[in-house]
Amino acid sequence: MKKNSLFPLLFVLLLLCNAESYALNRISVGVGKSKDSINICHLGLQREFNSKWLKWKTGYFSGYHEVSLNYWEYRNESIKGVAYSPVFIYVFSWLSRNIFPYFEVGIGVSCISDKTIKGRDLSSYFQFEDRVGIGAKIKKEKIGDLGFRYMHYSNAGIKQPNQGISIFMFSYTYSF
Repeated sequence: MKKNSLFPLLFVLLLLCNAESYALNRISVGVGKSKDSINICHLGLQREFNSKWLKWKTGYFSGYHEVSLNYWEYRNESIKGVAYSPVFIYVFSWLSRNIFPYFEVGIGVSCISDKTIKGRDLSSYFQFEDRVGIGAKIKKEKIGDLGFRYMHYSNAGIKQPNQGISIFMFSYTYSF
């Protein structure tokens, strides 16, 4: 895959996200590492869902859409990627007026620039992006969200070998 082949996909995704009904309202920055020391950087543009479902005394369900740029690096090897993921969250709203813990899960799609890194064969440029995380929305003084998540990239067996990559990541999200 040519290095510049991700840019048309990113351009189309950003145009879709900038449509009036999908105006972006959050930006996320994350850093992490795989269990075999591949460094990860993540920049996400997000749009929160306009709905809250199943409101209870303890909290509610909601979520967000995220389009992200990802950079994986190990020594002189690197992979760049573009991803889209809908993410569903459960927000615990009964604990505090300013801090709202949450749990998140999501499954999305990703296009990556290379199929190998650190001897790991991902087999295809297309990958699924799975995530499970925890965090806290901090409303006082608009500080933002602090989160920790586990992410896994894999082609789900579409092409073999399917070695995938697992990532642990800390993130900060700012709402505007």
